Amino acid sequence: MLNRRILRVKAFQSLYAYEQCKSSNFNIAKDSIRESFLPDLNSMEVQDKAQLKADAITTIQLFSDNLNNKSLISQQEVSTKIKSEAIKAINAFHKANEKDYDFLLKNMITSAERIPQLYLNAIQMLIEFGNHVSKEAERKRKINNDQISTSARELNLSRNVILNKIKNSPAFETALIRHDAHLDDIELEIKEWFRVYIKPSEVYQEYIKLNDPQEEDDFNILETLLKKIIFKNEVILNFFSEKDMNWSENKQVVRSLASKFIKNVFEQGSLEDELLPDLAMNWEDDKEFFQNIFNFTIENEEINKSLIAKKTQNWDIDRIAFTDKIIISMALTEMKFFPSIPVKVSINEYIDISKNYSTPKSKQFVNGLLDVISKELMDKGEIKKSGRGLLDNK
Repeated sequence: MLNRRILRVKAFQSLYAYEQCKSSNFNIAKDSIRESFLPDLNSMEVQDKAQLKADAITTIQLFSDNLNNKSLISQQEVSTKIKSEAIKAINAFHKANEKDYDFLLKNMITSAERIPQLYLNAIQMLIEFGNHVSKEAERKRKINNDQISTSARELNLSRNVILNKIKNSPAFETALIRHDAHLDDIELEIKEWFRVYIKPSEVYQEYIKLNDPQEEDDFNILETLLKKIIFKNEVILNFFSEKDMNWSENKQVVRSLASKFIKNVFEQGSLEDELLPDLAMNWEDDKEFFQNIFNFTIENEEINKSLIAKKTQNWDIDRIAFTDKIIISMALTEMKFFPSIPVKVSINEYIDISKNYSTPKSKQFVNGLLDVISKELMDKGEIKKSGRGLLDNK
């Protein structure tokens, strides 16, 4: 199940990507300005290269100074061309940012909503390995004119109690259809992966030595195949990465959901709808939080940057770790715009993100800065909590 910590991490990753896109768009716009002031090699007139270079520098400065202004503000008189190129660059910069923003927001949500398909794919892969064992046994039987050519032990995976409970469950079949998680299009790959990776593995060979595997044995082999082969083997992992461009971030969550699913069936003894891990208990609410933390952080970028700058006067704001600025900005946004989330919860969540995604010293820096700024904002009434959010603010 996706919890809000995972959603915060995914939003952080998307915000990081957005800032990288903005930086690239900024540099592309400056390159475009420089190109517009290159000498015209087809002109018969004398080109003043020094002046063209100076005009390009002036235009870049005008562009940089007016990125967020509705009209150009200049400290000096400039030519019409300089104004025109600066405006063109500003418009191109914002248009590119809007395109990247729309893509990243859509991809962020799509990536999260694809997670059930991916964990169901992993379970279905186990089922298909079991089906392959059964089909191979049948093929051998026909070749040998109905004489027994496959030992009962070699059929252990096809007779796996847990797999058969899942395979015969209407709830599971409904989930496969709902999330388009069938694997009919990789039948050849299933055969190859079983032959090359599953069958020779030590754990599988030990499993098919069992004359009468118990349900715990059936559970253990499925757990091991998931963790040691399906989610370890690079060839199989490529299948998932081709389906999900955010696979490197989603892999851990998908593996956890698949493992939880197998464990639910083993412990409960049957498969009911409630045993199927879903995105979240209240996905629509969590989805709104997910979108808003991304949107509000971008909308309040300049305000948050100013707050950070005021509390780090002995630091150059541009020298603070790029990731730390995003993490702190997200935390401040959450404190101000999500009244039901306690301040301490927000601080702890973003400290945790800083430990895993920023520098070794980030934990202390993020903790100290958020503690100081949050107290100041609460004193000013800019952080107002209600409901659960009041618990740590009394």
